[in-house]
Amino acid sequence: MPEELVATIGLETHVQLNTHTKIWCGCSTTFGQEPNTAVCPVCLGYPGSLPVLNGEAIRKTIIAGLLLNCEINLRNKHDRKSYFYPDMPKNYQITQYDQPICIGGRVDYQIEGVAGHVDLTRIHLEEDVGKNTHLAGSSGVDYNRAGTPLMEIVTEPCMHNADEAFAYVQALRRILLYSGVTNGNLEQGNIRCDINCSVAPAGATELGVKTEIKNMNTLKGLHRALSYEMKRQFKCVRDGTPIVQETRRWDDERGVTESMRSKEYAHDYRYLPDPDLMPIVITTEEVESIRAGLPELPADRRVRFVEAFGLPEYDAGLLVADKAVGDYFEATAAAAGDAKAASNWVMNEVLRVLGEGEQDIENFGVTPEQLGALVKLQSDKTVSSTAAKEIFAVLLERDGGDPKAIAEELGKVQTSDTGAIEVFVDQAIEANPGPADEFRSGKENALQFLVGQVMRFSKGQANPQMASEMLRKKLGE
Repeated sequence: MPEELVATIGLETHVQLNTHTKIWCGCSTTFGQEPNTAVCPVCLGYPGSLPVLNGEAIRKTIIAGLLLNCEINLRNKHDRKSYFYPDMPKNYQITQYDQPICIGGRVDYQIEGVAGHVDLTRIHLEEDVGKNTHLAGSSGVDYNRAGTPLMEIVTEPCMHNADEAFAYVQALRRILLYSGVTNGNLEQGNIRCDINCSVAPAGATELGVKTEIKNMNTLKGLHRALSYEMKRQFKCVRDGTPIVQETRRWDDERGVTESMRSKEYAHDYRYLPDPDLMPIVITTEEVESIRAGLPELPADRRVRFVEAFGLPEYDAGLLVADKAVGDYFEATAAAAGDAKAASNWVMNEVLRVLGEGEQDIENFGVTPEQLGALVKLQSDKTVSSTAAKEIFAVLLERDGGDPKAIAEELGKVQTSDTGAIEVFVDQAIEANPGPADEFRSGKENALQFLVGQVMRFSKGQANPQMASEMLRKKLGE
């Protein structure tokens, strides 16, 4: 019987902090600037230039550490990690080695309703490198990104399949977005993962030889790359082929990992304390002050949506999955005065439109206040549900507007004037004696037909509930 093999996975997640300037200089961190324009002697590593720490990067790292259940190291320092790559102009990276800013930690996740968690080893604060671009006949490097403050969140080797890794990164990103410390844009490289994977026989006391897959910046790609690498290593072990400690790259088009270079060991980097930077000393009072201002986490928000708004668990989970969507819903519910109705509109209409247009809710043309006003018009029977959807379509076309004014413009405002409705009811009964007699004889469905006739005579402006009640009364006489 073949020996059972188990994969062991650890992730290093690099998270760009959304500070306005870089970690050691005043250069802008704005994405998309012309290549090599947001640079200076410090981030280009010119001789004689000296780094000056961006205090906001420290504060944001502490926020992340507290939200991820880390211990904050009150005395930490920065070190030089020496290596030569074209994207690191100093030939060393300023990072943290033996005294990181955050120690330990934990991230909880769920897979199809089953809870799990990943233990963290540390979070250290370092600088990002430049970006290499490889073309058919040449390569280029853009140093705009070099020096952007970067958290590296390192897990314990405690995951065993791609689903766990996917769920962990998804939960981590959600927490970080709620924290406000990063923009979290995967396409812009705000969050990138390195995967460490090894396989060994089940029950083995030592891990197998690990490989590293660099710079995964999509959740789907991470899942595919890890699934492939696990299968590759399982096959190597079963075939007796040695696994080499190395760094590999993921080829998304071919669906395979490829060897890039042999993997360095820690001593290869020749770490030493950076002589230009003093140790960072944080007080307990500073940590507690930051803790007091921590934002609500998605799990806590989900519970609040269920308890305070009476939403089903599913609805609450969907709304809190994206912080911006949750914010939009809360503002809509406040304007509408009806949380459940607001929830239905956001989930069924707003998310549908966003999905069809592949856009973010930050760019959605209808404001929460406008949608809330529309929901209120429907809730108080000023417009019908059908009319509300027509008004919503006009709001989308015009990138907003006054729902009530649009309802009046379209002639969709329902009347609750009993005298006016009675005229339409009498018209419906007179024009449809057959269905009227059917209802009198006990056929309930005939009433819906007559209500529809009232709506036709009133051009959709009669309150259908009042029309139904009046029909019942008249036909019951």
